[in-house]
Amino acid sequence: MRERTRRNAQALTRVSLARRRAFRWLLLPAAQCALPAAWADASRIASARLWPAQEYTRVIFESSSPIEHQIVVLRDPNRVVLDLARIVPSRELDELPSHVQRSDPYIAAIRIGTPSGGFLRVAIDLKTEVRPQVFALKPIAEFGYRLVVDLYPVTPVDPLLAFLQSEGLDANEPVQPKAQLAPRGQETPKRAPRKSASRRITVALDPGHGGEDSGAIGRNGTYEKTVVLAIGRKLSKTLAADPNMRVMLTRDDDYFVPLAERVRRARRVQADLFVSIHADAFRDSSARGSSVFALSEHGATSAAARWLAQKENAADLIGGVNLDGKDPVLARTLLDLSQTAQINDSLKVGHEVLEGIAAHNPLHRGIVEQAGFAVLKAPDIPSILVETAFISNPDEERKLRNPREQQRFADSIAEGIRRYFAQSPPLARA
Repeated sequence: MRERTRRNAQALTRVSLARRRAFRWLLLPAAQCALPAAWADASRIASARLWPAQEYTRVIFESSSPIEHQIVVLRDPNRVVLDLARIVPSRELDELPSHVQRSDPYIAAIRIGTPSGGFLRVAIDLKTEVRPQVFALKPIAEFGYRLVVDLYPVTPVDPLLAFLQSEGLDANEPVQPKAQLAPRGQETPKRAPRKSASRRITVALDPGHGGEDSGAIGRNGTYEKTVVLAIGRKLSKTLAADPNMRVMLTRDDDYFVPLAERVRRARRVQADLFVSIHADAFRDSSARGSSVFALSEHGATSAAARWLAQKENAADLIGGVNLDGKDPVLARTLLDLSQTAQINDSLKVGHEVLEGIAAHNPLHRGIVEQAGFAVLKAPDIPSILVETAFISNPDEERKLRNPREQQRFADSIAEGIRRYFAQSPPLARA
């Protein structure tokens, strides 16, 4: 009898130990959980990031190998369930839920499950119904393989509607189309009389980079995307103080906007001018000065301009664009239309802005340079790209970080824009 009791006690002890081990496994940080042998070829998430914005929220998972996945959208309550194949838990993934902000327009919470059946489940609890887009990105620059989940509102934000609402205008009375530039071989329409602009001028400001795409980084850790957004906001307020002007920002927060989408937004609000704002960088920290660029149809005006255009045009690859969702018609339009008249006007406004900014910062070169910048390819809007200063130069990096200096950059650019429109009022609306 005693022997049987002893054996039963040992059996109960073994069961109790097994239960405690199982319970402890559930409580352990995910990175310490023991996994089945079948997961021997599994990968881990090296980084998990959130980029919340009113337009859309982006969730990114990064790994050293491609991330296979399945996605399901569920209702009542609204949530997105993402199953990651052969992904082991990691500290980076465990920390993702803590990055959800109360102000996020779309995500309420994120829950990380435990591995099961070869999958690791990530549940995204939503505040509202969304239209998710999921796509993969190959390694580029410092990034590995990325799986991108973009959560868009069911009704996308319309640039024109948002612009009208910000202006306090009736959405049923949109901006009237402006006169178009003539196609190649036809006579360009004559400008309106040079008295004064008979309507308000619309300027599209484009702070470069954003989100995953930080742009150049200064020696003291200054991000280009941060300083150009600050300058863009200050320039917006400066221009909007003029009752004859109104301003649209292509981005007003830290999120990425594809290059073609920036152009589309400017065209959607019938902009009279497009100004893309950047901060230059070079491997030699002694490089300094401000520059202004316009589009070129026939090659760059210098090797440096060509290199810079290639670098800026790579923003889509770094920031992360869903190539399956690109509009081929838009792409053809931007590439095929004759842009001779647009380039001529761009050079004029570029010259005025270059003179304005020279009053605040030394110029890198005293001419408006040209190259094939994708973001300058709106066929009917004069477009320039301003490199405010070299963020790779320690002295100019300090300038770019300083709010007072940012305001001076904004004021100098605004002065050039005002001079251009004083000399070349925009065409009357059709």
